[in-house]
Amino acid sequence: MSKVSIVMGSDSDLPVMSKAAKMLEEFGISYEIRVISAHREPDVFVDYAKTAEERGVEVIIAGAGGAAHLPGMCAAIFNLPVIGVPVHTKSLGGVDSLYSIVQMPSGIPVATVAIDGAANAAILAAKMLSIQDKKLRVKLAEYKEKLKKQVEAKDAKLGKEGYEEYLKQM
Repeated sequence: MSKVSIVMGSDSDLPVMSKAAKMLEEFGISYEIRVISAHREPDVFVDYAKTAEERGVEVIIAGAGGAAHLPGMCAAIFNLPVIGVPVHTKSLGGVDSLYSIVQMPSGIPVATVAIDGAANAAILAAKMLSIQDKKLRVKLAEYKEKLKKQVEAKDAKLGKEGYEEYLKQM
């Protein structure tokens, strides 16, 4: 049984959404990953969303570009948290996706991360799951400490080498 479901409307979203899978793997969270189009296969989509909780899913991470209906439709059917990932689009840079996901009607919330922010969606899902999982809470704290150490190392390197040398290595 998977605690998180990662779903996208097209395999073209996979390079973005795979970042959520990698982050969930880092935290040891089980997940499923699917390509299901709410527009092209509505019957399959409705069955997916209706049966997610039965499959052990506690959070859905739904990525979508353009009209971006997938996260909102998940939230309309699935009673547990849904996190929307607006995917960058060629025509409007993902702003269209962001607006479609974030502007949900009252009563049907979708937590929304930045455009192409699938890694943050996974971290948010982990935080949601950690409410009932103290071991996961420890992993999240360790992750934050790792981020802190990375920044400290970069700061030390900048102080030692100076900005010009640092930029050459970027």
